[in-house]
Amino acid sequence: MKRKRRIAAVLAGTMVMSLLAGCGAKQGETAKSETVKLDPNNPVSLTVWHYYNGGQQAAFDQLVEEFNATTGKEKGIYVEGYSQGSVADLEQAISDSVAEKVGAQPMPDLFSTYADTAYAVQQQGKLSDLSQYFTEEELAEYVDGYIQEGYFYDDEALYLFPVAKSTEVLMLNTTDWKPFADATGTSTEELKTVEGVTKVAQRYYEWTDSLTPDVPGDGKAFYGRDSMSNYFIIGMKQMGVDIFDVKDGEVTLQPEKEKIRRLWDNYYVPYVKGYFTSLGKFRSDDVKTGDILAYTGSTSSAMYFPDEVELDEGSKAIDYEVLSAPVMEDGEAYNVQQGAGMAVTKSDVVHEYAACEFMKWFTAKENNLRFVCESAYLPVRKDANTVEMLDEIVKSQELQVNPKTYDCLVNILNQSDSIQFYTTKCFDNGYSTRKILDFNLSDKAVADKTAIDEAVAAGTAREDAAAPYLTDDAFDSWYEDFCTALEDAVNS
Repeated sequence: MKRKRRIAAVLAGTMVMSLLAGCGAKQGETAKSETVKLDPNNPVSLTVWHYYNGGQQAAFDQLVEEFNATTGKEKGIYVEGYSQGSVADLEQAISDSVAEKVGAQPMPDLFSTYADTAYAVQQQGKLSDLSQYFTEEELAEYVDGYIQEGYFYDDEALYLFPVAKSTEVLMLNTTDWKPFADATGTSTEELKTVEGVTKVAQRYYEWTDSLTPDVPGDGKAFYGRDSMSNYFIIGMKQMGVDIFDVKDGEVTLQPEKEKIRRLWDNYYVPYVKGYFTSLGKFRSDDVKTGDILAYTGSTSSAMYFPDEVELDEGSKAIDYEVLSAPVMEDGEAYNVQQGAGMAVTKSDVVHEYAACEFMKWFTAKENNLRFVCESAYLPVRKDANTVEMLDEIVKSQELQVNPKTYDCLVNILNQSDSIQFYTTKCFDNGYSTRKILDFNLSDKAVADKTAIDEAVAAGTAREDAAAPYLTDDAFDSWYEDFCTALEDAVNS
């Protein structure tokens, strides 16, 4: 099924052309960079908004302090970083600033942002074209896919710069996995595919149910996942389809029914049967409470994987293993490319140039690897994407790296030559449309599982209670509503 909607290409095109007309230089010429003169005795001040907290914020602040004391001092640039809280808090602060709402702070000189938010800000003419300040040779030093994400149109204007990226992995509680695996002959090799995870989850539910033969139907869930939009977007891409196909200012929705059914069968069905669950804010919370053994989540979440499980009778220490994110059976090995980049607010050539000089310094090989070691993000430069370089920086800088963070980085960097990273292109209302993927099916799964549990509590056999939710008609009804919700979001 294909549903099309033409974006306001004429308006966007006019805006882009007006911006380019004022640039006076294409990528590689860097005319503005060559003419900017900074004064170390009268440094230009830059404000950076970000969403880093805890160890990530400490690492960022330390690097900013070092920049100010070295390169910044030499060139005449002083950077001040401010955490806005969560990603949602940062997006709201940016939105309020762009709209010039009463009480909103002025736009910062540069800010962390995801592509959808940056795209919306650029539509208001508020972002600088960064290609004026980078040569083609400089941009070629970064991972191609990371740079390409910052080109919103089919032109040479760059609006989003990569500073740290992430992807997904599967985290496993191996302490509680071992007795199950030994008893059933299950191997972690089975967790390489999405369908394999579903089969293992069913086996785990049935095994845990068998441990209490006097209490039927009390099996435990095995698995959960953090981002449902990634499940849809990457799952479809692995099966050969861009669910959001964006070309020349036009987005085509491609929720092909047969492939969406496979996603339904490997999330909704095992969820309502009790093989999967989602109880806490994040799935690492569910591991901590012993409600699941494994989850698919961001590499940057690895440091939050618990060291122990908290049970009614007390807590117990657990070990872990980092595994590759599962792929749809017979699908291509695509991994999600995610993580916020940095955008520069359109202002004057001095502030824009200074902001780009800071980003160049921050993403230099050694500095970027120091940051990712504290944050479990991925380095953005090609020459930093090796385990050898990671180990060299850890040793030379005497860094104390969280073991889970290190294992995540090693897992991804060891596959850097074989992994294909993928992210959707930006389009109008892309953020709200992704939210349909995040919540439409997952909310239904939670509600229907709750209804099934209530029916069981009232005396209905679990299999009978679940049966109406697992028919072809049930899928067809949801699928039509799902497609309509996607179309409405795109057209909102």
